[in-house]
Amino acid sequence: MKTRNIHLGIIALLSAWMPFTAKAQDKVEASVGVDLVSGYVWRGQDLGGVSLQPAASVAYKGFSLEAWGSTGFSKTDADGYDAKEFDLTLGYSAGGFNVSITDYWYNTGTGYFHYGAHNTAHLYEARLGYDFGPVAVNWYTNFAGADGVKENGKRAYSSYISVAAPFKLGGLDWTAEVGATPWETDFYEAGGFAVCDVSLEASKEIRITRSFSLPLFAKVTWNPCSERAYFVAGFGF
Repeated sequence: MKTRNIHLGIIALLSAWMPFTAKAQDKVEASVGVDLVSGYVWRGQDLGGVSLQPAASVAYKGFSLEAWGSTGFSKTDADGYDAKEFDLTLGYSAGGFNVSITDYWYNTGTGYFHYGAHNTAHLYEARLGYDFGPVAVNWYTNFAGADGVKENGKRAYSSYISVAAPFKLGGLDWTAEVGATPWETDFYEAGGFAVCDVSLEASKEIRITRSFSLPLFAKVTWNPCSERAYFVAGFGF
C-alpha cells in the first residue's frame, strides 16, 4: 500500500489520533507544519524516497480534524509523476482513549472524486487505541475502499496492531515499537499473522535561536515479514 512511515511523517499522520489532553479543550486549537524526510517508511513498508509532508489540524473538546499529505521528489510512474498522498482524519480522544477514521487517497489511481466500491483510490481505515503512559496500543482496520485481498480474492479487511513504548536515554527521546498484521492480506504482503515492523527511533530538539528549535529524528526499521530494513531521518518546521 502507500503511506506512512518515519517518525515525523508518522507524527504528522497520527497527531489527530493521539490524546490532546486529559481534559477536553475549552477553546479551539489549531496547528500547521511540514516535515522533510529522507525516506517514506510506513508500518515496515517502503513508500518512497525523499518527501515533503505537510500537515494541518484543528481540535475542540476532544474532537479533531487533520489534513496530511506527502509529495515525493522522485519520478515514480510511467508518466513521470511524483507519488502524492492526501489524507483526512476525523478523531476523538479523552484521557488515554482515542478513536478515529481516516480517508487515504493516492494520485496513482483514479481521480479524487471517484468513490465507487470497485473504482476508487480512496482507502478508509478505523482506529481504536489507548495510551497507558508507558505503553500505547492501537488497532487499525481497513473497512472500505481500495483495501487488500486474500488469496481467494475476497476483501481482507486488512488490519494492523502496534505497541509503542517511549523512553529517555542519553539525553534523547526514544520510541520502541512493534507492529503486526493479524491475518492474511496482500495489503501488507502477509500470508497470515506476521510481524512487519520492529523499529527504534531517537529524536531531539536542535536549538537554532533562543526562541526557535528544529525537531530532528533518526529511525531504524526492520520488517521480518518482507526481510527488509530501513534507516531514515528527518526534521520538521
